[in-house]
Amino acid sequence: MDFTPTEEQRTLRDLAAEILDDLEGPELWKALAAAGVLGGMAETGLLATVLVLEEAGRRTAGIPLAATYAYGIGPIAAHGSSEQRERLLPGLSDGSAVATGAFPQRGGVTADGRGRLTGTVPLVPWLREAAYVLVPTADRRCWLVRVEDAGVEPVETTAPWAAGRLTLDATRAEPLGGEVTYADVLGRARTAFAGLQAGVCAGSLARAVEHTAAREQFGRPLATLQAVQLRAADAHMDIEAIRVTTYEAAWRYDEGLPAESHALTAAWWASEAGTRAVHAGQHLHGGIGADVEHPVHRHFLWGRQLDAYLGSAPELLAELGQFLAQEERTAEVGA
Repeated sequence: MDFTPTEEQRTLRDLAAEILDDLEGPELWKALAAAGVLGGMAETGLLATVLVLEEAGRRTAGIPLAATYAYGIGPIAAHGSSEQRERLLPGLSDGSAVATGAFPQRGGVTADGRGRLTGTVPLVPWLREAAYVLVPTADRRCWLVRVEDAGVEPVETTAPWAAGRLTLDATRAEPLGGEVTYADVLGRARTAFAGLQAGVCAGSLARAVEHTAAREQFGRPLATLQAVQLRAADAHMDIEAIRVTTYEAAWRYDEGLPAESHALTAAWWASEAGTRAVHAGQHLHGGIGADVEHPVHRHFLWGRQLDAYLGSAPELLAELGQFLAQEERTAEVGA
């Protein structure tokens, strides 16, 4: 395994970082699209996408970058028909359309024989800004739905993700891919959002390091205190664990290797260690970290939202255990 970014991947990451530093809001989204970052994420692979999402996470950029890639550009490029790719990818790549997904599948949506969906999904990130939502049904088939054809109610979350409650009532939908699409989309999405979490946590720690280096207590910087150093070191190790497991999962997907368990591992680290890291970042700011207007508090809220979205650590660990047990049983039968 070699996670060293290629020149093309570094260029895409650095370009995204430069734009993320200069702009925000709608202008940021348009600039990333105009610079070819959205299209480049599809062309350079999942590892390059993770690198870009890390940069977005460091800055808690309020744009639907992860969702549009994970549930739009990526799945359509990999599993869409030639007609779907020609019709949908240009708008998603140039930023004129946003995509999101009702993942993971919770068994609440069903499809009839005419390709119409019925059911409710309590929370879908970026639903209020999306043109398309990728919806998995109870049989783990994936369907593309135009958001304008569905019912949408606003849902507020700790992170400003323009989330919504999705209601489908015999809503028209078009199938995307086949039997393997759901597992592939879910694994890649978990990897992408884990990359976003790595960036959120790294940004939180960077702010804490800057604060403790400048803030003095008893005539010396807080950063010189052993307790502060140990807390920051623990957070750093947690972030590195998120990063390396996410890079491995992304690399395996790019190489066409089995990666479902690796994506689950990355998601578990992003949930479990991510929560610890953003708590550390806020704690190291002392009382200032509790100020909802302070930038580090935004990292804390994003980290907790990503923890909730990826799934609780025990839930992910249980799913990973079931997956590994099934793999072992399959191997025994094959032997």
